[in-house]
Amino acid sequence: MKKRLILGFVCAVLLFIVMTSNDGTTTIVQRVTSFIDSTDSNDISCYEISTSDGFPRFESDSEKPVTDKNIFFHETSCFGEKGIFLNARQACAVESAAYMNPWSTVYLLFLSPSKISTETEGMIRQLSSYPNIKIKRIFPETYTKDTPLEEWYKSGVLMRSRWRRSHMSDVLRYLTLWKYGGIYLDLDVVVTTSFENLTNFAGAEDWDDVAAGVLGFSSSSLGRRMADACLRDLKKNFRGNDWGNNGPGVITRTLQKTCSTKYTRDMTMSRCHGFRVFPPSAFYPIHYKQWKRYFDRENMNSTMKALEQAKAIHVWNKLSRSTKVRVDSDVPYAVIARKYCPKVFSTCGELF
Repeated sequence: MKKRLILGFVCAVLLFIVMTSNDGTTTIVQRVTSFIDSTDSNDISCYEISTSDGFPRFESDSEKPVTDKNIFFHETSCFGEKGIFLNARQACAVESAAYMNPWSTVYLLFLSPSKISTETEGMIRQLSSYPNIKIKRIFPETYTKDTPLEEWYKSGVLMRSRWRRSHMSDVLRYLTLWKYGGIYLDLDVVVTTSFENLTNFAGAEDWDDVAAGVLGFSSSSLGRRMADACLRDLKKNFRGNDWGNNGPGVITRTLQKTCSTKYTRDMTMSRCHGFRVFPPSAFYPIHYKQWKRYFDRENMNSTMKALEQAKAIHVWNKLSRSTKVRVDSDVPYAVIARKYCPKVFSTCGELF
């Protein structure tokens, strides 16, 4: 009887662990893998293809970024014969950065060598009408040369990743800020204020994690220390089977060490030696679990009030990309886009 009781207790514990693990896995799957096409995310065959098609090479001898005066976006997809595709919401993010920050050079950096697709020509034309927007192409092997990631990239670690495109985006956001200083933004961030006085900062997605969708590292000693620390962490802790470990995971772990605290709520400027961690309301005013509020008129007033307090708005495109927005509607996303990316919004057709 005693052995049966012990065996029963062990089985119950194991069942609890499995159930708990499954719940956690389900949460992660719902948050990440449910909206990522892992097969498509593995094709990075275009990264080192040399061709005269596509956009001019970034970092050419005749033109290099001015330190700290830059805002960077990266598009790490490989496009086929149909050509490079940039949808209206991605273009809106780029336009909003240029529109609200005319003093800064806004770089949209592709890795694909393809020509511009017919569907994207209009978007590129609208973006190119801004004198402070530059659209270029990166060659990763050249881009990592003479950096702390040169040997790491050559080792082929990225090629074994489950989400190669997404993880290349993670690599580039930290590497680009290490090389030039400035601000990195995801292609689903609509900028609603000037970033002119923002240096050395990140934003909390919630009070558990610091996010990597909006980052700023300057060329100051603090910015250099943060950039160095992030690259060290990326090399040491890179995990190809964990979608978020190499993006938000890097900045969260780095700040936990820098600020000597595990908790995001305690990451004050004094504890973080001058580095600023903004609250969720600054860049992520609507939590990813509530992304439908951007498309809902029912709670319009409360949503718009939350957005008014933000410096930029992360709209969770990977979750919401299939949700249609009519350009004549007044849902929160349409109201924001109409104001902060006027050229793209007014020329994108009936649907945004």
